[in-house]
Amino acid sequence: MSCNYADGLSPYENKGVLGVDEKFDSKEEVTEKVATLADWIQESNHVVIHTGAGISTSAGIPDFRGPKGVWTLEAKGEKPDMNISFNDAVPTKTHMALAKLVQVGKVQYIVSQNIDGLHLRSGVPRRNLAELHGNMFVEQCAQCNRQFVRSCATSSVGQKCLLKPCPTSRLNGRPCRGRMHDTILDWEANLPENDLGMADFHSCVADLCICLGTTLQIVPSGNLPLHTKKYNNGRLVICNLQPTKHDRKADLLIHTYVDDILIQLMEKLGLTIPEYSRPDDPTMARRMVEWTILDSEVQTMRRLYEKTCCKGKKKKSDKEKFSNFKKLKREPGIVDVQCNMKDVKDIKTEIKVEIEVNGITTTG
Repeated sequence: MSCNYADGLSPYENKGVLGVDEKFDSKEEVTEKVATLADWIQESNHVVIHTGAGISTSAGIPDFRGPKGVWTLEAKGEKPDMNISFNDAVPTKTHMALAKLVQVGKVQYIVSQNIDGLHLRSGVPRRNLAELHGNMFVEQCAQCNRQFVRSCATSSVGQKCLLKPCPTSRLNGRPCRGRMHDTILDWEANLPENDLGMADFHSCVADLCICLGTTLQIVPSGNLPLHTKKYNNGRLVICNLQPTKHDRKADLLIHTYVDDILIQLMEKLGLTIPEYSRPDDPTMARRMVEWTILDSEVQTMRRLYEKTCCKGKKKKSDKEKFSNFKKLKREPGIVDVQCNMKDVKDIKTEIKVEIEVNGITTTG
């Protein structure tokens, strides 16, 4: 449950702007804007979707900063009325529509801040998905860094050791001997290297980035959608009930429920939203399902990024950052005996909250 996840995180004062009033466009405005969005998707070559907690509220999982969000109510000493368990939640119309758009090639990549596992359970392949803050249904080996799908949501938060041996074997047939840990990030933990790399590369290459159900307050996740405009002269679309810090940079703003947007969008594109199928859910599989981002996929995207975007547009510091991916990706994680993943050698990127108030931006 979102509340249990939030309670498991370390204390953190700066959780961003909470409880901002929601705005709704008229029915006519939504219809017109969705038609424009459908046209843009048809015209685009590389579409990237950025998702936040707002796409899972219709599944019974509360968001965090909305009027009835977990942290909004926490500040008042209250708990959300709506709080389904992660195991009982199922993918929404939005999740299933996005899975279909990926399947038919209308969407090339999804970058998610969500930890609820609903993109995985909807059928989005790992090669098309970055999970920047972890996944309740995925565990990772601290030694070989391979990831595997769980049959149920983990009860731990903060990349804690699960006291389970890694199920894989080395090339010589010997067991890995590593221990599994959850993949859920705590405040200011390092973002997963390959997920961040893929999210960054795809966002730079994109000619259309669409944000769904996120206020874009968390950095670096919230700044990734801007890469399409900065490095590829692409379009930025933001679909959210609350205002975001990047609204002024968006080419299109849609204020209504994301499920309503995706239902209309799929109709415009002539596509049917599939129903969620439990037998096809990877968490229900009898066999073990690996969920590791392949190094070869990262390198393929890196080459596409260099071909598309590295023509004097990237700052030197950015180029150095991307070159570090190659240096770091083969280094094994180094974890102490308590499986404290803060000691893992990884790209030094922290989760922070960036707040813009009256034109002044602060980071905490």
